[in-house]
Amino acid sequence: MVSNDNNFLGVSRRGFLAISTGIIAALSLGGTSPFGVSQAAEIRFPEGRCGGNKNMGKRVLVTYASKYGATGGVADAIGKELCGKGMAADVVLVKNAGNISSYQGVVIGSAIYMGKWLSEALDFVKKNQDILRQLPVAYFLVCMTLARPSEKNMTEVLSYMDPVLKSVPEIKPVGIGTFAGALDYNNLSWLNKKILKSKGSPEGDFRDWNAIRTWAREQVYEKFAHYEFKK
Repeated sequence: MVSNDNNFLGVSRRGFLAISTGIIAALSLGGTSPFGVSQAAEIRFPEGRCGGNKNMGKRVLVTYASKYGATGGVADAIGKELCGKGMAADVVLVKNAGNISSYQGVVIGSAIYMGKWLSEALDFVKKNQDILRQLPVAYFLVCMTLARPSEKNMTEVLSYMDPVLKSVPEIKPVGIGTFAGALDYNNLSWLNKKILKSKGSPEGDFRDWNAIRTWAREQVYEKFAHYEFKK
């Protein structure tokens, strides 16, 4: 997952040479860039609001960072589950979150890329730390490593949250959700597709919707609903 000089993006030297050969071959097709040989499909990043009735419960933000859309689907499911429990929820990309001072709880999630949360999600936490320290906060991550569930993989994936937790230690999340993601090669650039195929990354949707909704109810809703704000 983490790159080093001899293992770029987790690809072996042999795999890297194979990718390089593919790039050269693609370039030989009339001088066309390999990145134009296979165009990535358009990706949907869900955003929306539910439970806007003024008589409803707490207003919460579910914000996320995503590369290929799978994390957006998880965030959307969390938001809808919270609305089903009587909260009002806004689901937005972190880059569109804006002023968060009107919320009574915030859920922040990110895809894992190269063993880390995406930088925009971590930047969001740092930028809004003064407000987040006063609110109930939950974190979640979406990672293809969990497509092959094991105790070793779970330990590895949980370690990806360490930089987030250490960046603003004053923020104590009420819960941390860890979910498998989805991979559709049609959504990838030519190079990323080649890299992931060389690693044997499984294609498919491995998101456990029951686990996601259960976490939203039992970890997020229960903790947010009964959170005692500091006076």
